[in-house]
Amino acid sequence: MEVLRRPTLWATATKQIFRLIPRRWWARSPFLPVPTREYVRFRVLTQYGNQDHVLEVADVLKYLYWLKDA
Repeated sequence: MEVLRRPTLWATATKQIFRLIPRRWWARSPFLPVPTREYVRFRVLTQYGNQDHVLEVADVLKYLYWLKDA
């Protein structure tokens, strides 16, 4: 994972992971603290204009740097 190679992003990435965990995640299948598929599809659609597009590592890193600098 590219974030592991960038220690300056570790805190930002960790905070973002916790922010993306849906409330009451333990009450819905698959019973894991991960964002919902609907949320991920929406974010990919707004980023790339196509919900089937695969996330690009460079874009995720740019997003984390943007959050860090905000």
